[in-house]
Amino acid sequence: MSENKKPRNESEPLALDTDLGWAIRMVSTAFRRVATDSVADLPGGARGYLVLVALAGDREPPSQLTLAKEVSLDRTVMTYLLDDLEAHNLVTRKPDPRDRRARQVLITDTGRARLTQVRESLGAAEARLLTDLDPTDTEQLRTLLARVAQTAQREVVAANETEC
Repeated sequence: MSENKKPRNESEPLALDTDLGWAIRMVSTAFRRVATDSVADLPGGARGYLVLVALAGDREPPSQLTLAKEVSLDRTVMTYLLDDLEAHNLVTRKPDPRDRRARQVLITDTGRARLTQVRESLGAAEARLLTDLDPTDTEQLRTLLARVAQTAQREVVAANETEC
């Protein structure tokens, strides 16, 4: 096993401040609290924000189903969320040229502008939460969390596929 994947030593003393579950819960709770205000004005709140982030990259517009999988939302929930985002002119949907039954989702210019505003507000909230980290630690934390999140997403997708 590599150094990075070494299992936790069972003889290490138990303490909350070294428990991964406790740390994830505390960070998640604090982040949810500070981030909620930043995304409160978006249709769908945090879910709406994640959809806009997923659409903001330079890539082929995803289908509704692909987008739902990417942000881990039920496809029915995604439909209602997209209806709300579209009603506020933040996204638009068009038939997929390769499959007219599918709909591609695109972020609008209004959606990009709104996403920029929300990201500024969210950035300030994140800075408050990460205040005890220097820029190098902050970047390393983001990188490591992104990797863990990708693993977690694969686990969720695999579990969902087994349930079908």
